[in-house]
Amino acid sequence: MPRMLDVSDDVRAEIGDEEADRLLAGATAPGSYDCTSCRTPGDSAQERTSTVLFIGDETAVLAFAHAGCLPSQVVQVTEEQLQGAVKSITGDTVDLEPDAGAPEQAVLGVTSGLVLIGGELHPALVVEPTAPIARPGTTGGDGDDFLPLLIEQGFMPLTELSAVPPALHGWSVLLAMGQLHAVLQPGQNGGRPVAWWQAHQPLQVTDGWRAAANKHQRVLMFAAPVGSIGRQPREDLLRDALDKAAANGRLVAAALPLAGT
Repeated sequence: MPRMLDVSDDVRAEIGDEEADRLLAGATAPGSYDCTSCRTPGDSAQERTSTVLFIGDETAVLAFAHAGCLPSQVVQVTEEQLQGAVKSITGDTVDLEPDAGAPEQAVLGVTSGLVLIGGELHPALVVEPTAPIARPGTTGGDGDDFLPLLIEQGFMPLTELSAVPPALHGWSVLLAMGQLHAVLQPGQNGGRPVAWWQAHQPLQVTDGWRAAANKHQRVLMFAAPVGSIGRQPREDLLRDALDKAAANGRLVAAALPLAGT
């Protein structure tokens, strides 16, 4: 039976026309599946379904998602992510300017939580480096350029958390297999999005956070320089730290859609 599948050009290029046609005809596509984003059941014979191809260093896995949760796309992941490694890695690297000749690497802390704005809970990511960030090509002795670099990319400075920050075109948050994989930014010359931050191991998020992300189809990203937020054990303490950072002019933010569409 033919399936209501979306197979993007990128996915078709990776799996080949023959396999793509077999999927669309229903020969190799499952009828029922668990959505790789929201983890709830789906049926490719009854509802539009996206094919999502995860590619590691040596292997690839074809997954399925509700078309409303994820578009059909190719997702580059590490082999460890693909194999579902369970080792917890706390330090994650980020390339602040991937197109620069010799980009600097920085260790980031990334925290997920729900933030109340305008009487409604919104899924949020809070990003804070463990040390000052220098511009690529500088010695790092001239202060912290973390916020200026993000403002140049389109993030907005906040003085208070009274409204949802504006959307940032071309950036997105990849939530797949029910876990947080990466923050994506536009590729060079309009190419495929690239990872601005990528988890070495997919990060677990709460059911409430994932439900809010799928409801709003976007995630609020807040960023602050080292020493502004800290690792807060509760969401109310995280909100207090965000409010303080904003009042002190040490917070930028943007609303990022899910999955880079």
